[in-house]
Amino acid sequence: MVPQSTFQEHIRKLEAITSHEEQLYTILTVYMELFPVLNAYLMRYSPLGFLCEGIISLHSTGLVHIGEIRDDVRSYPIVYSAIRERQAKYCFGLDYLKQMSSKYVMPSTINSLLVVPLCFGSIVIGYICSSEFTNQDFDDELLSSLTLYGKQVGKIMNGSMGAEDTPLLSKRELEVMRKIAWGESTKEMADSMEISEVTVKQYVKTAIKKLGAQNRSHAVGELFRRGFIS
Repeated sequence: MVPQSTFQEHIRKLEAITSHEEQLYTILTVYMELFPVLNAYLMRYSPLGFLCEGIISLHSTGLVHIGEIRDDVRSYPIVYSAIRERQAKYCFGLDYLKQMSSKYVMPSTINSLLVVPLCFGSIVIGYICSSEFTNQDFDDELLSSLTLYGKQVGKIMNGSMGAEDTPLLSKRELEVMRKIAWGESTKEMADSMEISEVTVKQYVKTAIKKLGAQNRSHAVGELFRRGFIS
């Protein structure tokens, strides 16, 4: 288990960072300093469609942007389990083979996976995963430390993206985004709100722009992460 004083010292280092890009990088460097891992992938998570999207990864060779990664977490039982339970999960060997989807062909050198959900309260905003380790003895105490790290990171990331960082959505824009999160179609929203489908699409477009998101699912994920919807 990571000593409490060391853990808190690294958390304070994260809290002191004001640049969002630097913060993301430091989240992974601190993670690799604290725990017996040799690589780290930082992923964004949206409950809409159970979507995961890559942000950055860190290896001994340096930092890599992984925005091309985009998938349904239900394809990875261990990731889905970690998100549902909001706890760090580790698997290796035969258990690893059972936990990974058969639709993916994984390199033969990879036979283990660690997943650390990033959350504040009951909301999961992303996760860190690793596939290479200096020590594969992940006991309950170490997994508890990893779970705590995920919660601290989620709290920091949520606090660093407050209302002052982005224009708030209008009442109608927020209503539309909530309905998207509930799974309503454009036509269903238009009918229930008594507006045209064109107007619904315009609300969605402006909400995505205000949130600095790439698409609908990314925008909904941002709203969950910032606590505007739950």
